[in-house]
Amino acid sequence: MTDTPARLLTLLSLLQTPREWSGGELAGRLHVSTRTIRRDVDRLRGLGYPIEGATGPDGGYRLVAGTAMPPLLLDDEEAVAITVSLRSAAVSAVEGIGEASVRALAKLEQVLPARLRRRVGVLNAATVALPAPVGPRVDPEVLAVAAAAITNREPLRFRYTSAGGTESRRRVEPHRLVAAGRRWYLLAHDTERDDWRVFRADRIRDPYPTGQRVAPREVPGGDAAAFVTERMYALAPVHTATVTLHAPAEEVRTGLGAEPDDVTPLDEHSCRLETYADTLPWLAARLLILGCEFTVHDPPELVEHLRALGARASRAAGEARG
Repeated sequence: MTDTPARLLTLLSLLQTPREWSGGELAGRLHVSTRTIRRDVDRLRGLGYPIEGATGPDGGYRLVAGTAMPPLLLDDEEAVAITVSLRSAAVSAVEGIGEASVRALAKLEQVLPARLRRRVGVLNAATVALPAPVGPRVDPEVLAVAAAAITNREPLRFRYTSAGGTESRRRVEPHRLVAAGRRWYLLAHDTERDDWRVFRADRIRDPYPTGQRVAPREVPGGDAAAFVTERMYALAPVHTATVTLHAPAEEVRTGLGAEPDDVTPLDEHSCRLETYADTLPWLAARLLILGCEFTVHDPPELVEHLRALGARASRAAGEARG
């Protein structure tokens, strides 16, 4: 590649990939000598790009953090993806990120080529965002510190407030940040409890890395998202119900989307249901939506909930008549 400006742009695009490139690899990609690569790297450094180089057989080049952020090179798909993501971030659960997203979006849209501006415009015109629900907000600094500790394989210390309001100090080996809807979770190995734990990011305060380096641990099952999902379900309260329904078994299976083994026919007009849910209101709603008579055998808490629900409905009906 003899066109120096084009070669520099291609080299910069390669270096923006988060990995280390050997001089030989870069020379092979650009079809030039390693000496030319060294000169081109020096040119990019002169333009303000902080490129770190190491000598020796295991050495190479990589783009690192500097005192200022130089221009980035984005292909068409990356530019569209970032633009759409910035619009979505305006209603994010991360504290303060909405205003920063709007500023970044304005800068990006100003330099988008006309063809990309049209693509983004069509997508935005066809999309309506729901209002952001009220809820706890995540400090972006918490996410940034945790992400850096994960990348650098550094243990992390922080203050943590449990769901019950108890505050504790933790020392963990962070593994992954997991985003679930409007919630962010930190999956980490708690070294003092010698166990894997899931921490709500909005309950983490004053995180700081220890400066040490540790060998990476393998999360049980090998899938961070699956582990967090399983742990969340395990921590949720589960209510199991046994109910006699005065409706045909097949009608109940269809109405609830229940597994065949969950519904046992008693006769052609009634059946026995074994089911579960993480909340009593959801259990009650599933039964009431069938529109048939039923008797709850277990749990007693569901009976009390249905009694309170019935009393509330009766009062509402009385007020409506009045």
